[in-house]
Order: sequence, then C-alpha cells, then structure tokens
Amino acid sequence: MTAQYCLAMKSMAQLGSIALAASALALAGCGSVIPGGSGGAAPGSASTTARAPARPATSLASAPQSYAPRPADASCLADLGASGARFDRLPDTYAAPGCNKLGTVQLMALAGDRAPLSIANLGPVQCNVAKAFGDWARFGVERAARQLLGSPVAKIETMGSYACRNVAGTERRSAHARAEAIDVSAFVLADGRRIVLKRDWNGGDAATREFLRVVHKSACKRFGTVLGPEYNAAHQDHFHLEGTGAKFCR
Repeated sequence: MTAQYCLAMKSMAQLGSIALAASALALAGCGSVIPGGSGGAAPGSASTTARAPARPATSLASAPQSYAPRPADASCLADLGASGARFDRLPDTYAAPGCNKLGTVQLMALAGDRAPLSIANLGPVQCNVAKAFGDWARFGVERAARQLLGSPVAKIETMGSYACRNVAGTERRSAHARAEAIDVSAFVLADGRRIVLKRDWNGGDAATREFLRVVHKSACKRFGTVLGPEYNAAHQDHFHLEGTGAKFCR
C-alpha cells in the first residue's frame, strides 16, 4: 500500500470515532423522553429508587375514612361519638335495588352509666338509628334492669341489622335492607343472668316480665317503629327497632 492510502484510512477511522461519540452524547440528551425514564437515569440508580412508588387507586370500600361524610351524617357522627359509643364509620355502598348502606356505622360498644355495654351480632346500622339505640340502651334498658332486676345490663344480644330482603310475605323492601333497623333478642346482666324474649316475655318471673315491657315501652319513645312479641308470631323472639320518624308501637 502507498503511504498516501494509509494516511487516508487513518483519517477516516478518526472521523468514525468522533461520530460515535457524538451519537452517544445525543442519546444521553434524549434520555428524559423514554417512557418511565428520569433524565436518562439507569434502572436501580439513586434517582430511580428514591422516587416514591405509585399508589394504587383507592375506593370507598378499601379506604372508608378517606371521604367526607354528608353534613347530616357528620352531625350524627359527632353526636354518637359524644355519647361515648365506640364505632367505625363505614363506606356508602349499594347492593341491589332498594338495598344500601348509606351513612352507616359499625357499633362495637355503647356507653352505660358506670361501664360500657357490649353488643352481639350487630352489623352495619344507620347513624341516627345507632344513636337512638345507644340512648335507649343506657337510659331505658340499663337503668330499668338496675331498678327492676337489681343488676345493670352488660350486653345486648341482637339478631342483626342490615339484610337485603323484603318484609316477610310482601314485595316491599324491609327497613333492614337500608340498615335502618335492629332486632334485639336478649339481654345479659352484669350478674350473669340472661333475659331472653322468646322465653321470658310470658314465661319469666314477674320482675323479668315487667322489665321486658318497660324496655319495650321505652323503645317506643325513641324509635319510629317498634314491634314485639305481641305484634305477630314473627316477632315473638325479638324487638324490631326501626328508624326514628313516624311512631308505630306494637
């Protein structure tokens, strides 16, 4: 090969190296346009790992405390809390036509005069019904038990609250379908005695029968609809306590 030819080839190689370096610099400047990139930082570098992980989308069901209650519900929740009740606020949900849980809470315990009152088997219930239930338990039930039976109530047993169903034998939705009713079946006293509606409404001793009628009458002052053993056979084993509006007591 001639000396001129070798010199030309060497010059071309140098030009190629310069072009490659320029291309690398250009690509580095384009790093920020790569989807998911961060100014060209390599995966696992400090600028990538320091970035907070993306939060999953939340819903009312997964984050019940993340939304603001309606004004009327907020007022009720404040009153319920001030009463001394322990509860969790629940998300609004719709299950089926006419079945919903709007402005509901899950009660864990109610305030008594001297000690909390526990609750068994109770599900979601509308806040205003929960508030009426707490007032009835403390001022109607517990005080009547202390005066008539010589012992305060320690626990109220229920047959539940919310259930997506119709009124028995009808096509009309039950108040239970809106978490607007509570069925109470028994009371457990602090001294261990258990007062059961089905057994004791007519079969208990005189003091127990009087206690059950007093608390039934007391419920009629706080709830919109109260149904008991004398209403029909379907209610022989519980008090149905519903709403706080129009009064119907049987």
